[in-house]
Amino acid sequence: MSQGFGADACMDNVLTLLLAGGAGDRLNPLTRNRAKPAVPFGGRYRIIDFTLSNCINSRCRKIQVLIQYKSHSLVRHIREGWDLMHQELGEFIDIIPPQQRINDNWYLGTADAIYQNLYSIDQNAPREVLILAADHIYKMNYQKMLKHHRTVEADLTIGAIEMPLDAARSLGVLGIDNDDRVVNFEEKPDHPMALPGNPERALCSMGIYVFNTDVLRQVLQEDAASSSNHDFGKDIIPKMLERYSVYCHSFVDENN
Repeated sequence: MSQGFGADACMDNVLTLLLAGGAGDRLNPLTRNRAKPAVPFGGRYRIIDFTLSNCINSRCRKIQVLIQYKSHSLVRHIREGWDLMHQELGEFIDIIPPQQRINDNWYLGTADAIYQNLYSIDQNAPREVLILAADHIYKMNYQKMLKHHRTVEADLTIGAIEMPLDAARSLGVLGIDNDDRVVNFEEKPDHPMALPGNPERALCSMGIYVFNTDVLRQVLQEDAASSSNHDFGKDIIPKMLERYSVYCHSFVDENN
């Protein structure tokens, strides 16, 4: 499944976090006994293999997989199928269950999952943190996204893709200016904002984020102290728009 994309931006100072703790209720009964990222796809593959393959091809060599529900088969698959790293070079794929280092809760939302692992992030001291969902199927070069993030000097860059308006109702919808700066963000809107000049489509978040580490730490600590859903789409991103530099990076299909 792995085939390198070629160099674009240096990933040495980037920590990649895969959110792999979702219960995956909508795929029941496939997820009755396993986490959604561990659901088989095409025989011997698992859904998480697409994201991990993107990581390896993008030269992401410092990866932490945050697990939670029904994780046994997922852990076994990663250990048996992704033993590719050279620890002596500082490379790793670590599997991290809820640590309860901060409180007694399991992960309360996507933002809380990262917040509960700030200790692990700080131990690695990355310049940026790349946050990915482990249950999506696509092919993408994250180096291009990081290069764009650094070029525009963003605090947060959101991976985005055009979608039909009907599908956009279940996603986060972005409004951007002519420089790709995000000026509006709405999670699962009843009436999604259409693209200028294209009333049938909207620009939607892929749940792929590049954060500057210091900014990520600040917004997560503020969110943890508030009453919220502790979710990136519902809470973190909308509050960031007035205070931080938030940009969009449009998805480029590496199969084309």
